[in-house]
Amino acid sequence: MAASSVRPLLIFLLALLALSHLFVEICSLNVMSFLLSLLHRGNQIVNERGEEVILKGAGLGGWLNMENFITGYPGHEDGMRRSLKGVMGQEKYDRYFNGFLEHFFTEKDAEFFASLGLNCIRVPFNYRHFESDGVWLEAGFQWLERVVNLCSARGIFVIPDLHAAPGGQNIDWHADTGVHRALFFEYRDFQTRAINLWKEIARRYKGNTWIAGWNILNEPTDPEHTRIVAWYDRAEKEIRAIDPEHILFIDGNTWAADFSYFKEPLPNSAYAYHDYTNFGFPAGGGYQATEDQKAKLKRSFERKVEFMKSHNGPMWNGEFGPVYESALDGPGWEKKNEERYTVLRDQLDIYTEARSSWTIWLYKDIGFQGMVYADPEGPYIKLLAPFLAKKKRLAADEWGTDLSTVQHIFQPLEDWLEKEVPSIKQRYPPMWNTSTHVGRLVRNILLSEELYPQFAEYFKDLSFDQIDALAASFALENCKQREGLNEILRSRA
Repeated sequence: MAASSVRPLLIFLLALLALSHLFVEICSLNVMSFLLSLLHRGNQIVNERGEEVILKGAGLGGWLNMENFITGYPGHEDGMRRSLKGVMGQEKYDRYFNGFLEHFFTEKDAEFFASLGLNCIRVPFNYRHFESDGVWLEAGFQWLERVVNLCSARGIFVIPDLHAAPGGQNIDWHADTGVHRALFFEYRDFQTRAINLWKEIARRYKGNTWIAGWNILNEPTDPEHTRIVAWYDRAEKEIRAIDPEHILFIDGNTWAADFSYFKEPLPNSAYAYHDYTNFGFPAGGGYQATEDQKAKLKRSFERKVEFMKSHNGPMWNGEFGPVYESALDGPGWEKKNEERYTVLRDQLDIYTEARSSWTIWLYKDIGFQGMVYADPEGPYIKLLAPFLAKKKRLAADEWGTDLSTVQHIFQPLEDWLEKEVPSIKQRYPPMWNTSTHVGRLVRNILLSEELYPQFAEYFKDLSFDQIDALAASFALENCKQREGLNEILRSRA
């Protein structure tokens, strides 16, 4: 055969070979993507190969849903944002918060997370990022898309979590309403808006196999116990009409701890409990890992997962974890932290034995609970240090607060209330005492909201360079690692 006729044939064969390799590669990627889709089978979460997948990771709290103890502001997010906008003006306000969202979770964070061997990130979000009176806000979807892409590229599953629903699904600051009533359960419009949001998210992400599932409502507090069950039934049907495949992660009532009114489990759903223990907080009295203390940890766990076990369903602990101290808390802080690491190890032993999935609370903050935290010598903490000290002295935040500095002020009021209205001891939620009720209304709402102007003053007249530096304080390269915590997580991943 002449050389002139061989050459085109060789080129054709080489091109065909290249295309065949490309085809195989594409098919392999599609098959792998398909095989990573998660399902619920009996008491296990499995992939399409039938292999058990135990999700282990952390919550990205403080990002698409900000919280006061995580980033240092007082009160609730919407009130704080309004105060800052009034002081900073729209342009600087946008510059700061866009920078904050940009730096808080980047490619470096995803790489660090994966380096620990963790395989799941729970992404709490505030509905305000995604909709306004039923109108979709594309910026919120873009931020969520960004974190899903960063995580999926590194083999990390994502669980989006509706942490602040329209009207507020619980009575806490992180529901971002500023009131002590869960209005979500009182108005069907709020419930419908939440379902519509999930339907829109499901429409955009159905078929995405790096979404482990939808955590459709964080820590509801329905005093009647039945409205939350009815909403879950309704939400499941409407979400499934669009996305029949992804797992629904369903929190129990009263901060994901009470399943007593739940009946038959919903299809392809994993029920979610939260397992905080007082041993990991200032009011817990310390932890010496005695047999009695370990037994108390186990009893708390068993009570919360009884519903899942009774129906042979999978378990997912959506939140748990101690808080930690620093030299600013006085002598003995290192010993207390070692005790809290011991609490964490003992809890993880329980979850390992039960083959429960888990996501610890939380990934990043200003030094209270996070796996990584803003550098105390960085621009953000140095600027706000006096305010953070005052907020701590006043016990303005609820989470992990040491009440010893204010108890002498509030004890007479608590005693008076118990004398005049003893029914306060039976007020919902049942685990709260009078001190918690008073603290929530007086300190965590009234006092904290009156601190907005003082907080906002720290952001007044800042230059754009200063604003950029504050936002960049949350970039991983500008943060410190909580080595003891991360080593425990690495060993259990």
